[in-house]
Amino acid sequence: MNLRRLQYFVKIVDIGSLTQAADILHVAQPALSQQLATLEGEVRQQLLTRTKRGVVPTEAGKVLYRHAQLILRQCDQAQADMTAAAKGLSGAVSVGLAPGTAAAGLALPLLRTVRARHPGILLYLNETYGTTLSELVMNGRMDCAVLYGGKSTVHGLDFIPLLRERLFVVGPASMPAPPPEVPLRDLADIEFFLARPYNVVRKMVNEAFAGIGLTPRVVAEIESASTLTAVISEGLGATVLPESMAREVVASCAAWQSCIVDPVIEAPLALCQSDHLPLSEPAQAVKDIILDLVAELPGNLLGQPAPRKRTS
Repeated sequence: MNLRRLQYFVKIVDIGSLTQAADILHVAQPALSQQLATLEGEVRQQLLTRTKRGVVPTEAGKVLYRHAQLILRQCDQAQADMTAAAKGLSGAVSVGLAPGTAAAGLALPLLRTVRARHPGILLYLNETYGTTLSELVMNGRMDCAVLYGGKSTVHGLDFIPLLRERLFVVGPASMPAPPPEVPLRDLADIEFFLARPYNVVRKMVNEAFAGIGLTPRVVAEIESASTLTAVISEGLGATVLPESMAREVVASCAAWQSCIVDPVIEAPLALCQSDHLPLSEPAQAVKDIILDLVAELPGNLLGQPAPRKRTS
């Protein structure tokens, strides 16, 4: 399989038109069609279907498209790594930091340290929810991410345990505050504003309530940290947050926090990366800095074994 043909194929799929792809690639359309036919001959599969609106990939074409993107990205990265080896570390590195977690506290120290140690690295920080970050890492569109997860094996991803954060119930000052530690059963009648069910913290809350034969009273589902803070500030109800975010909310408005016990619920923070795509040299350097920063935090889990992969 020829790399140039893969590049042509990816461009054709991206644009959805042989004619427009030929113009952008500065290749005559008959020559581009011949390159596509040669590629189809090599893989012994029809890769594109012609329609009135252009071309669309077949099922085999969709599979090749996904692999071709990864292959071309790795080739580009290999070239960048060879250049970096001669000039010192440089290049773009993307890191996800799940919002509302202890990961947010790593952002400024990470920026400062990367700039000091490797000024040639362009660091991109993406703060969005963990499910999206893990998908970006899995698809090779992000180098690594710090997020809640890692308790179970996920195909395509590796997790390095970093920290555990206890979960707290957070409520407005207008609502009677429980003691500093509150049994989960005592929260059965509270109206909660929580994240969607796919959120790691929400899953842990649901599982903890189910473990004592109860269901949390969820009156609305909110993903925005700023909206959640406004809800608490306005006295509309309570929520459940990791300790780091709970402290931020309480500091920003008239609110209280109480650690949930019986059972204690702990959210695991982990460094997530692909289990099949190697990190570039700059990305490995940034990962090392993240681990160095976490190693300075009390109660870190570095040095403990990560969850074993299933072998079935």
